[in-house]
Formats: sequence, C-alpha cells, structure tokens
Amino acid sequence: MIPCVSSDLDEFDFGSWQGLTFEELEKQEEWMRFNRFRTGTRAPGGEMVREVQARMLRQVETVCRQHPGALVALVSHADPLRTLLAHFLELPLSLAHRVEISPASASVVEVEPWEYKVKALNWTEELML
Repeated sequence: MIPCVSSDLDEFDFGSWQGLTFEELEKQEEWMRFNRFRTGTRAPGGEMVREVQARMLRQVETVCRQHPGALVALVSHADPLRTLLAHFLELPLSLAHRVEISPASASVVEVEPWEYKVKALNWTEELML
C-alpha cells in the first residue's frame, strides 16, 4: 500500500466549536441547527459539509492520478470519510450520518475512471485484499 499524507484528509473544521464538550455545545442553538441541517449550516468559523466532501474528493482524484491502479490507503476521521462514502454511494450528504464509521475500521472502494465500487464498508476485522 502507498500511504498518503495530506491536509485534505483532516478532520472536519468545527471552527469556534473546536475543543468544546458536547455538554457545552448542546446549550447552543447554532449547534442544534447544525446537527439538524448539516448540509446548509456552517460551523462558526469552520467548514460546511460540502467543503469537507470537496477536499476529500480532490485528494482521491490526486492519488488516483499519481498512482493509477495502485492500492492506496487514505486515513481520516469519521465525518470526512462519511462525506466521501456518501459520494461513492450516491447518498445525499444530509443522510451521510447514517453510514457507520467505527474507530480503526476500513472501507474499501475500487475507483475506476468510469465508476466506483464500494467493496467493504466499516470493516473492523482483518482485511484480505
């Protein structure tokens, strides 16, 4: 496998919410609105979900161009990975939270110039590739 290190794979930028506890966040109406309508609400000083998806897709395109046909591991956080998988599954971003991403899990996507094939989703056992 070819490891890839890029800021495009960073965690969702939560802006001024970064570092707050869920207890602190749940007192803020803006946080509640964000969780009801993530595709249309920006984290204050941070990103929108579509921006996260765009940078994740940019990284996939870059890696595919640099390493055609190679097996590549992209490592990121649950929310950014959900946006990427939503794209591959043609799932609206508003439903991306329905995709489970467990810690240290793997999802496998075969990327071809003409299509994507999701081969494994949230795999937590030993992968046989």
